[in-house]
Formats: sequence, structure tokens, C-alpha cells
Amino acid sequence: MSENFPQREQYGIISQIRRSSVSISSNIAEGSARQTTKDFIRFLRIALGSAFELETQLILSTDLGFVDEEKINPIIDQIIEIQKMIIGLERRLAKEGS
Repeated sequence: MSENFPQREQYGIISQIRRSSVSISSNIAEGSARQTTKDFIRFLRIALGSAFELETQLILSTDLGFVDEEKINPIIDQIIEIQKMIIGLERRLAKEGS
């Protein structure tokens, strides 16, 4: 999707979108390999922050006219589902760790 953005945004919002989207799964993976539940939860929170960052960047992309809302809305819906899953996993781990 970001390939259709203006070239001038290559090192701006395009880079931010790509880094935050990679950060979500990377932090979940890294956290799952940690020794303690507390560490895993910390990485889940980082992943959640990246998910909210990505959502914001996509909203800004529509505000700036880089992409149509019709194209972004299904992606934002998926991001919101991912946010809910991360929150659910975090709560479950916290509950099990208590």
C-alpha cells in the first residue's frame, strides 16, 4: 500500500509505517522467547504501542491524501483486532502469573 505514496515520503511516513508494522510481530516473537512472563508482557506492551503507532500513521496517511479511506479502513480494522489480541494475551499472562 505504501508503494503508492509520494516518493518524497520514502524516509518519512513510509519508513515509519514499515518499521512499526515489523515491530509488532518482532516484539511478540522476542518476548515469547524470554525467560519470564513479566518480560514477555513487557514486549507485548511494546508491540501494542507499535500497533497503535501504525494505526495513527495510517490515519495520518488518509488525512494527508496519500491513500483513500476505503483502502485503509480494512487494514485499520485488522490492526484493531491485533491490538485486542495483544491486550487479551497480556491479560491472560498477567492472570496466570498472579
